[in-house]
Amino acid sequence: MTDIPCGILCINKPQNFTSFDVIAKLRGISRTRKLGHSGTLDPMATGVLPVFFGAATKATDLLPNSDKCYKVSFRLGLTTDTQDIWGKELTRSDKPVSLEMLEEVLPRFRGEILQLPPMYSAVSVNGQRLYDLARKGIEVEREARPITVRELTLLSYDPENRVAEAIVRCSKGTYIRTICHDIGKALGVGGVMTALCRVEAAGFSLDDCITLEEAQALADEGKLFEKLLPVERMFLEFPACHLNEIQTRMFLNGVRLDLGRLRERDLEGRVRVYSSDDTFLGLADADTETKELKLKKFFIDRS
Repeated sequence: MTDIPCGILCINKPQNFTSFDVIAKLRGISRTRKLGHSGTLDPMATGVLPVFFGAATKATDLLPNSDKCYKVSFRLGLTTDTQDIWGKELTRSDKPVSLEMLEEVLPRFRGEILQLPPMYSAVSVNGQRLYDLARKGIEVEREARPITVRELTLLSYDPENRVAEAIVRCSKGTYIRTICHDIGKALGVGGVMTALCRVEAAGFSLDDCITLEEAQALADEGKLFEKLLPVERMFLEFPACHLNEIQTRMFLNGVRLDLGRLRERDLEGRVRVYSSDDTFLGLADADTETKELKLKKFFIDRS
């Protein structure tokens, strides 16, 4: 049996840390090598970063909930090469922007829209990362990509300083700083992101998070692994399937199960599978054509 724990530790990522910095720090704190994370955050951003321990790392490519939610601050009247306050200033405008003017353009950035990836991004064009080209002063043509902005709610706006706060709930691959830039462009004054906090990711929120300092303190007390959240929590939107003892042994041996013999009826698509003692075993697909329950991935140690 392995002593590597299986679960998720949600970290409130500090500013000026990359997501990989957090993983490296946690490897030292937990003395565990097998770690992974979901949803990279830029160094200047803070907020929810789910970190996967042990067998939970196998869940990163199966997450059903890829939407993210952010609290963003932005300033109008300024543009930079990185579309945020930390970049090189390109233009400045003193044109006033009223609350009414700002609210009038926001609907353009809700729903299914096309977004042009910024040059300072990890998007690849012809095998090269855009940020590598941008650092060399090279700008290339990019194709706009479809994204979905499910919510764009203005929380506050100071027209004197042209500083705003908003909540953005969006699909994977959305660049929040580009939304800020594009809002400013639509107003004819430019805009830059000044702060970003991810408040929800992979079904987790800031309430689920601890800081790296808290993680260290817990590790010093030998209690860090007590904070791990169960991996099945990411899959609660899938229906549950409970097996009896014989079915549990068969399933653990990779045998496909007859849907007609399962306790739960009318299963279809991806399901969560539990053993006879209610242990979460993993994910499976209920195939209505073959009438079989087919293993997708285990999340337990079977040694």
